[in-house]
Amino acid sequence: MIPNSLQVYGAGYMSNRQKKVIVFGATSAIARAVLNYFAKDGYACCLIARDENKLTATAEDLLVRGAASIVTINEDLSDYSRHPLLFEKIQNEFGDYERVLIAYGTLSAQKDCESSFDETLKELTINCLSVISLLTHIGNTLEQQQSGQVAVISSVAGDRGRQSNYIYGTAKGALSVFLQGLRNRLSKSNVNVITIKPGFVDTPMTREFDKKGLLWVKPEKVAKGIYHAMMKKRDVVYLPWFWQWIMLIIKLIPERIFKKLSL
Repeated sequence: MIPNSLQVYGAGYMSNRQKKVIVFGATSAIARAVLNYFAKDGYACCLIARDENKLTATAEDLLVRGAASIVTINEDLSDYSRHPLLFEKIQNEFGDYERVLIAYGTLSAQKDCESSFDETLKELTINCLSVISLLTHIGNTLEQQQSGQVAVISSVAGDRGRQSNYIYGTAKGALSVFLQGLRNRLSKSNVNVITIKPGFVDTPMTREFDKKGLLWVKPEKVAKGIYHAMMKKRDVVYLPWFWQWIMLIIKLIPERIFKKLSL
């Protein structure tokens, strides 16, 4: 278990009138790139992630880039039994909030999951169940205050099950459906729920992949799309944009043909 620690950088006390964003999985490549935009706009940021050293480095960098202040919380987000305590810490040290980005996950080997339900459960817990736990807390809070926004990184892998990654796809597909329902529920409370569906992104999580071809993009490109989607209060965003049409074609292939393909 990761020992929970909390640090405050910059201004210290934060007014609830400040522009604020919470990022779960703040040290991921995509999240760090998104945070650069929020720092430039002078947001107070609450950063939550596993790696305390990376959290410290990220916080110090964001202050240089213009962030108003930073709260960091070292936490293993996959342990959803600790989430109630986590949100207590957020409320005590960061106060009310308007924007949230959930940007963490794992990409386990498909073959490992096929041979072990424990591996499958681990993948589902990290990529789906723990995120749903966070969203339950966040959704109730934003619904009560009748405003706010939460953006969540899902994946194009959840649009259709493929033999190469259907365990990961199952987690992301379930998460996308949950977000769809949450968006439907919270729209009546002036709360914006955004589903982010990236395609192939060159990050440490995909380091084992052969990254040749035009479909692979850098985290910075996806981060720009996420930030713009949050500013424009979008609903579902494929990043880069062309993945919407790629996945539309894939979803339209009849199952009797699709099951014979090696994708």
